[in-house]
Amino acid sequence: MMKGLIGKKLGMTSVYDESGAAVPVTVIEAGPCVVVQRRENDKDGYTAVQLGFEDQKEQRLNKPDLGQFKKAGVDAKRVLKEFHIDDSAEVAVGDVLNASAFEEVNYVDIVATGKGRGFQGVVKRYGFGGGRASHGGGWTRRPGSIGMCEFPGRVFKGKKMPGQMGDKRVTTQNLKIIQVRPEENLILVKGSVPGANGGIVVIKEALKKK
Repeated sequence: MMKGLIGKKLGMTSVYDESGAAVPVTVIEAGPCVVVQRRENDKDGYTAVQLGFEDQKEQRLNKPDLGQFKKAGVDAKRVLKEFHIDDSAEVAVGDVLNASAFEEVNYVDIVATGKGRGFQGVVKRYGFGGGRASHGGGWTRRPGSIGMCEFPGRVFKGKKMPGQMGDKRVTTQNLKIIQVRPEENLILVKGSVPGANGGIVVIKEALKKK
């Protein structure tokens, strides 16, 4: 079975493990996802399936996208993502996948868009220590010198400077699955997951298993 789904981050809570210790977990609604399209190696050059998540009103779609759903014979979806699969995977257009795909998986990688923090300085953005707060210090949250007048006489590309923070694609690897609840389409993973509550996440079986 394919080990990849689109889901939604619901929030954090804690559960008790076998020893009675409280474990912080993130609750993810994993699916249900419907197979909208299948890519074949002889036609497309690779093998993958395109999954759709969450229903969408048809009037909010353009004609090409709406035609794709009509051809597949499935309801319009809000989110579409592709997942690579093996040629032997028995997944067909119209199949519905849910959280039960991860019942035998121990670790997952989760991809999401991190929270946007706006324009931030180097202390919050990169953890700089800043300048001294006494004895003549007047730049407690500034980066300090960023270059020299002589050689090389310029600021190198990639210098850590103030700027937009967050709102980027973030991948968190090797998150341990604590519980899988197929009847509720829920997956509970240990620790935090990028993004805000209600945000879309992509869940994949971990490539580098611990």
